[in-house]
Amino acid sequence: MKNTLKLLTAVSIATLMGCGNFQQNAHENSNTDTTTTKKTEMISQKITPSIWVETTDAKAVADYYLSIFKDGKMKEHHKYTNPPEAGGGNFETAIVEIAGMELNILAAGPFQKFNESVSFVINCKDQAEVDYYWNALTTNGGQESSCGWCKDKYGLSWQVVPVEYFDLINSDDPKVRDKAMKNTLNQKKIILSELK
Repeated sequence: MKNTLKLLTAVSIATLMGCGNFQQNAHENSNTDTTTTKKTEMISQKITPSIWVETTDAKAVADYYLSIFKDGKMKEHHKYTNPPEAGGGNFETAIVEIAGMELNILAAGPFQKFNESVSFVINCKDQAEVDYYWNALTTNGGQESSCGWCKDKYGLSWQVVPVEYFDLINSDDPKVRDKAMKNTLNQKKIILSELK
């Protein structure tokens, strides 16, 4: 029952974490701590992906993604304490901007796990960029899969692909298309030169 209450509290916070009025009110609440130094900003995109990680340290998760996506920035970081009726305990939220996209991070412990039904695709300009993201995501606890798919150390799935890949697998020339598809099935990281 306590785990269910913690889960419901965390889900409620996650649902509301994008709302400017809630964040401002939460900042004034005595059981909420924030390390955000600037004023809460209004949401800048219509739909914001939200990920639930199996830790309670949202800042560590945010720092991890910001170390990979160099042009990113931390927008908010909040610490919360569950009320006694939810069993107590702490959890955190963060909002980062990576590659021009806002991403909510809910660090509320091991109540939900990632699976491959939700993932992110990184469209890379060339093989060097594919290599960079692939290596960054699969080292330090990440995991390689096949056909350009991998998981980062938190278990979130990514497909790292060069944009030229889509031209090859959608080519009007059946020989080009078939070679690209066949060779994709034999790869973990996409090696563009082997698909042509």
